[in-house]
Amino acid sequence: MPDNPQKILRLLLGDQLNSRHSWFATVRPDVVYVLMEIRQETDYALHHIQKVTAFFAAMRHFAQELKSAGHQVHYITLSDAENRHNFKENITELLKIYNATTLEYQLPDEYRLDAYFNTELRSIPAEIKVCDTEHFYTTRTELGDFFRGKKQFLMESFYRHIRTKHNLLMEGGKPLTGVWNYDKENRKKLPKNHVPPAPLIFENRVETIVNEIEQAGVKTMGNINPEQFVWPVNREQSLQLLDYFVRHCLEHFGTFQDAMTPGGWSLYHSRLSFSMNVKMLSPQEVIETAIQEWKKRPETISYNQLEGFVRQIAGWREYMRGIYWHHMPGYAELNYFGHENKLPAWYWNGKTKMHCLRDSITQSLDYAYAHHIQRLMITGNFALLAGVHPDETDAWYLGIYIDALDWVEITNTRGMSQFADGGIVGTKPYVSSAAYVDKMSHYCGSCYYDKSKKTGERACPFNSLYWNFYHRHEDKLGNNPRIGMMYSVWHKMKPEEKNALLNQAEKYLKNVDEL
Repeated sequence: MPDNPQKILRLLLGDQLNSRHSWFATVRPDVVYVLMEIRQETDYALHHIQKVTAFFAAMRHFAQELKSAGHQVHYITLSDAENRHNFKENITELLKIYNATTLEYQLPDEYRLDAYFNTELRSIPAEIKVCDTEHFYTTRTELGDFFRGKKQFLMESFYRHIRTKHNLLMEGGKPLTGVWNYDKENRKKLPKNHVPPAPLIFENRVETIVNEIEQAGVKTMGNINPEQFVWPVNREQSLQLLDYFVRHCLEHFGTFQDAMTPGGWSLYHSRLSFSMNVKMLSPQEVIETAIQEWKKRPETISYNQLEGFVRQIAGWREYMRGIYWHHMPGYAELNYFGHENKLPAWYWNGKTKMHCLRDSITQSLDYAYAHHIQRLMITGNFALLAGVHPDETDAWYLGIYIDALDWVEITNTRGMSQFADGGIVGTKPYVSSAAYVDKMSHYCGSCYYDKSKKTGERACPFNSLYWNFYHRHEDKLGNNPRIGMMYSVWHKMKPEEKNALLNQAEKYLKNVDEL
């Protein structure tokens, strides 16, 4: 028997922390699991310090869990002297160390890494084997196969396909209650003096990781309290967060999922996206836990709350991933409106007089998190109205949010939020004036700007920018049946009113960093 028997290397990425993967069902002495913290991954975008910290903390916890279960693990930290800081060079060295002739890895969720692995790793001196992550409800190609020959890829159709295929909220091949979608019941503003449950936060100590990141010179954005890191960093904490959500938040999740209020950074949202996106939790167990809680308490959890939650995970999450794999890499270059502007400087520090944007951006910098309506109808809405280049918005969203991985970020940002894909994801641009922000939030009442004013001093910028957007893009949007009413209103305005709105918008756009 040789002193150094041959080993198999199994590479695990930072978003592949699935303890229930079939890889781990058996402890094999010939297998070494490899995890690495590398500059290749910290530096491809400017990330939030909490995002980098959360990934490293979760990876380190997962490595320890594997070791405790008897698996052999080789973990390369950011500060290790042996670290070559890219996958190919580290793996090449490990093949020598372990006398390994085989490298196995799970399919990456990001096109960037998939392309890199398919080229760079193919040149290393080892047999390559690839397997699935065993996480999603659907395969990479399932959406494309489902819509083959169709012009429109409607999320609702794919959602119903997934519900039927996986028997989610179904009975006898039909949806429970006979209704597929309760979205219309899930658009309520928080009542005044309504107090949501305090968010469950963790007090993880991450000083060591933060110090390593800073000493390595990794550039980050945002804020962090390394003595009280609030995000779950292992499966146990992720399960606690899931349990807290179904017991305390699910009963109002659907109703208030679009609501916004100053300081309300969590409200009734689950905040499980980071845990799911790094695979500490599976979408199947998250949905099943919610369904079981609803079955136990149907008198307090109405069905529309549950269906709204299931739709976000089994509907939007799977749909966005399918769109991503069907349209990449070209999707990352789409710019339907030809927008060229830069993001306002205050997207990086929150220093704007607009209350809704100040609150949403400051919250994002403090927690690396904002819920979907803050992202879509506040920060995304303004970026679209301001004509920001989609590359700029992509980079900001990818960097600032703890749950942002390319496969889910780019379709939501470039597609849903910026309509840069020309309608692949959404049937219309999601833009609004101050009226929508006021309808769904408590921001406007205490804002420097006047929500009711379209022009003049302290007029809310959303109002004039809204009409300016439609005016600039009438050639592309004029025949869209979903927004025909807006153009009808615009065409009926008097010339002097139109000019006043366009002049106001031009003034704001020229001085956007001062808003």
